[in-house]
Amino acid sequence: MDHWQGFEPPSEAPAWTGSYPAPMPDGRALRLPLRDYGAIAVTGFIANQASFAVLRPMVGWMAAAALPLGAEVVVGLPTLGHVFGGAVAEALGHPNWVAPGYSRKNWYDPALSVPTTSSTSPDARRMWLDPRLLPRLAGRRVLLVDDVISTGSSALAGLSLLRLAGVEPVGLCVAMAQGDRWRPDWPESIPVAAAFATPLFRRVPAGWAPDAATLPPALLLPPRFDGALKN
Repeated sequence: MDHWQGFEPPSEAPAWTGSYPAPMPDGRALRLPLRDYGAIAVTGFIANQASFAVLRPMVGWMAAAALPLGAEVVVGLPTLGHVFGGAVAEALGHPNWVAPGYSRKNWYDPALSVPTTSSTSPDARRMWLDPRLLPRLAGRRVLLVDDVISTGSSALAGLSLLRLAGVEPVGLCVAMAQGDRWRPDWPESIPVAAAFATPLFRRVPAGWAPDAATLPPALLLPPRFDGALKN
């Protein structure tokens, strides 16, 4: 329960057990649990369990990373992308944002929905966009926002949903880019901004060792990111 409740001084080790102090843009670290996926482990981040002391700077780092994309409206993906969607939009100076959801209202159009799964919620469901919000998107530079990109399935569903609305986003902004498993299927034409990034971890006798080769390349990161992801 201490995870994502506060920052701590940075630390380094050849291997980790149970958790990992992920480097933050300001030189501090955020303690994240390591999730055992068998051959690999990944860092977890549950945004709606995080303290306000963590969320406030995270929103600032996300907005700073996404600022060069020149977005005019933010679309926050359900569910945990809703933690950041409105806050990032406000930090970018927008008056509102757009929130697709998993719950269908009686005026929704099935033509504005897509099936989706995620690495943490594998059961299939549909993501819906309120057709009354289409004028908010038309002809504008749209930024997708989510909490984490891991395998990319949720973000790709969001991309498909926007394309049904006739929108090609200027980028995706996440709090954490988790490894590089999402890279092969992600369109090269759509940049990804992130507050921070973590590698995948390989099993070693002492626990889990970070695999620096799996840090996602070509991310837009916030200013002053100190490069502490090299181990």
